[in-house]
Amino acid sequence: MSVETMAVIVEADGGSRGNPGVAGYGAVVFDHTGELVLAERREYIGTATNNVAEYRGLIAGLGAAAELGAARVTVRMDSKLVVEQMSGRWKVKHRDMIPLARQAQELAGRFDEIEFTWIPRAQNSHADRLANEAMDALGETDTSTPSAGSAAAPTARVSAGPGWTATAGAPTKLILLRHGQTALSVERRYSGRGNPALTELGREQAQRAADRLATLGGIDAIVASPLGRAQETATAVADRLGLPVHTHDGLTETDFGEWEGLTFREAIERDADLHTRWMGDIGVAPPGGESFADVTTRVRSATADVVSQYGPGTVLVVTHVTPIKTILRLALDAGPSLLFRLHLDLASLSIAVTYPDGGASVTLVNDTNHLV
Repeated sequence: MSVETMAVIVEADGGSRGNPGVAGYGAVVFDHTGELVLAERREYIGTATNNVAEYRGLIAGLGAAAELGAARVTVRMDSKLVVEQMSGRWKVKHRDMIPLARQAQELAGRFDEIEFTWIPRAQNSHADRLANEAMDALGETDTSTPSAGSAAAPTARVSAGPGWTATAGAPTKLILLRHGQTALSVERRYSGRGNPALTELGREQAQRAADRLATLGGIDAIVASPLGRAQETATAVADRLGLPVHTHDGLTETDFGEWEGLTFREAIERDADLHTRWMGDIGVAPPGGESFADVTTRVRSATADVVSQYGPGTVLVVTHVTPIKTILRLALDAGPSLLFRLHLDLASLSIAVTYPDGGASVTLVNDTNHLV
């Protein structure tokens, strides 16, 4: 079947142990026969209601179908509420679901044809299993009711972290988006606390990032640097997702002091010895500026604030090259040389995942597929 005519079936579900309580979603994409599994999605989303979890499952399923290039989609869910609201027969009234419904409708509009169908819970077992696995796997206490005659107490689980990790607690996924192009980045000049606007290409890059993130879905909050280029990039995404932009001053770019606006070569010609020491020692600061050691302290504190205020869940952090490198470096527990060796493109996406027990992992670095 060609991409142009590809038809798929999306089944999605979400659950909450407490309503609100420990929550997660599952989604599966089948081929048009309903027999071949093309994609699966599942994620723990923190404390939420059943309905919020169900919408998050729908968004994940539609995003997976879009990534596969589907043109015709049949959505099957055992949530009467979601099916009726997405079919336009019931109004979305609850404030927590209005932005989620808007996001789901935006995704639905990308397909040539889409149909929403209610099915009994027993027929939605695949997505239901994925949702329960998401709730089980990510470190929360199992608060489900024991079977009759059982005296077993709730059991704390260790999450199935990525790689060879055994982390505990519900994670916070930080999607790290670098801002789009500015005039200073075109000329490869140090751009710290100055406030250049996005170029026309920079605005296009921000919009492409917004399109990509809308397809992925599942973002709970957006936090950005206070500088204009980051705010403009974040706003492009926020407008697509129907979310507000929160600002954290700790996510601002390095203060390059008197090197602001200079090229690499111009900074060397101006302060050759100092620039050489700066490239090898994160405790050295540009004249009148900020050392990378100070940036590390600031960004570590800002990251902790973001996780505390908006986690667990998925948070989009829109910031600059040095804060993103620093967050990745801290997640990897890597040495300071990473700051000088890691390349991050404008409007690129990276992902760091943090856990309450101090564990962390990096699952994506410098993804620019949306810019191609």
